[in-house]
Amino acid sequence: MTEVATEARTEEGLGGGRRRHVHLAHVRFADLDPLNHVNNVRMLTYLEDARIAFLKWDAPEDGGHSIGGLVVARHEVDYLQPLVLRREPVRVETWVTEVRNASFRLAYEIADDSRVYVRASSVLVGYDLPTQGVRRLDGAERAYLLGYLDPEAAG
Repeated sequence: MTEVATEARTEEGLGGGRRRHVHLAHVRFADLDPLNHVNNVRMLTYLEDARIAFLKWDAPEDGGHSIGGLVVARHEVDYLQPLVLRREPVRVETWVTEVRNASFRLAYEIADDSRVYVRASSVLVGYDLPTQGVRRLDGAERAYLLGYLDPEAAG
């Protein structure tokens, strides 16, 4: 999948400006299963690409924040509509529904202007590679995540 654009957008009509990260993804022929739907495993790859873009691990060179080591502890995925090969990209919208001391929960939707194909969530845990253990999120990480927090969408 090729990233077409990554941007932040605000949902003004949904209670005062909830912020979402938007990653545009193209459906490739190789993503399809024998029924010509995007394979469920490939949907997780779309979520992964959006999550990496959202967390901006490469941002420090650009003067941005740095998110430290993380591991995915949980994924939940609801496949709502089949997604088929198409010219137009789909939006993978990402936002935060919970921030704790050492973990946070992301929510996602893979959608276009007329339908939602997937709703999903992931729990990510701060991870310290040298000690091979859980670490606390630092203040800069928490501030970044809180900028995308939508507590009404938890779950």
